[in-house]
Amino acid sequence: MKNAQKGWDLAQIVFSLLFISLTIVACFWIVQPFILGFAWASMVVIATWPLMIKFQRLLWGKRSLAVITMTLLLILVFIIPVALLVNSLIENSGPLIAWLGSGHLQMPELQWMRSIPLVGRKLYSAYHNLVAGGGTALLAQVQPYIGRTTGFFFAQAGHFGRFMMHLGLMLLFSVLLYWRGEQVGQGIRHFAFRLASRRGDAAVLLAAQAIRAVALGVVVTALVQAVLGGIGLAISGIPFATILTVLMILSCLVQLGPLVVLVPAIIWLYWSGDTTWGTVLLVWSCVVGTLDNVLRPVLIRMGADLPMILILSGVIGGLIAFGMIGLFIGPVVLAISYRLVSVWVHEAPAPHEDPLAVVEELAEVDAESHQLKV
Repeated sequence: MKNAQKGWDLAQIVFSLLFISLTIVACFWIVQPFILGFAWASMVVIATWPLMIKFQRLLWGKRSLAVITMTLLLILVFIIPVALLVNSLIENSGPLIAWLGSGHLQMPELQWMRSIPLVGRKLYSAYHNLVAGGGTALLAQVQPYIGRTTGFFFAQAGHFGRFMMHLGLMLLFSVLLYWRGEQVGQGIRHFAFRLASRRGDAAVLLAAQAIRAVALGVVVTALVQAVLGGIGLAISGIPFATILTVLMILSCLVQLGPLVVLVPAIIWLYWSGDTTWGTVLLVWSCVVGTLDNVLRPVLIRMGADLPMILILSGVIGGLIAFGMIGLFIGPVVLAISYRLVSVWVHEAPAPHEDPLAVVEELAEVDAESHQLKV
């Protein structure tokens, strides 16, 4: 019996793994409704933690006063504007589509199309036939191309109740993380160190840098540009300014900038004869459009520099995977993965050999192995 106990107990290993797997699945099942809210709160807290520490120093070292201040800032600066934007998007999407299909949409004649060599008359004729039907015909022609996309965005915004629930969870978890941030951070670092020693600890710190870089350099810049652009649209009298502000947030997050929305609004003002407000919006758009060149580098230096293609993929993929919350979570996940993989790759020196020499060496080895087989 003693000899039998010296070897590996296969049954014990199998049942142990099975029990651990069932425990992990059960825990995930229980906390699944809170995962997105907690991830969102983690990103917000990590990005704003230095600000909270400054408030704590100013408020006589009282953590409770600093937490209350940060909670009020989150409500006033983040939660209320986002909730109002989503709510306005839901309320105004129906009237906007009805207006497009009501026949009141008037398009310019574009007489200059006739002067285009070879294809000018055909282009003008096709465009004139399309415009002749008014907004209904135009919407019917465009709908096959943008119908699914528009419906997708409105459907995502339509989950207003779930989105507000995640906002509430984000606020609750943010308060808890602000209150016990040091203990939570130390616990995560301890767990990572237990898993992978110093590599695990470094991975946690790099993940925090990536989160701060995305939150400050991308999300904050996009929100500032979009809000300022929305203020300009509202003051200039552009209809559906709130929906256009939401579109500006999306365009800024995917690094297209606010001018994608502002330039058509300027053209519409001049076309409608309101040159005064058109000029005002033009000047304001120049300021808003160039703001990211000053704001983003300053904020990104607080975190880590990241490729724009990674941010673009994270925003689009996160929106598809998680809905509106994915706009913020998607870039963070990809940024963390990118930073970890980048550090792991650079632990080894880059190859300096001539690529042709490496290929020839591999070909010789392959030929020798083939001769040995023969």
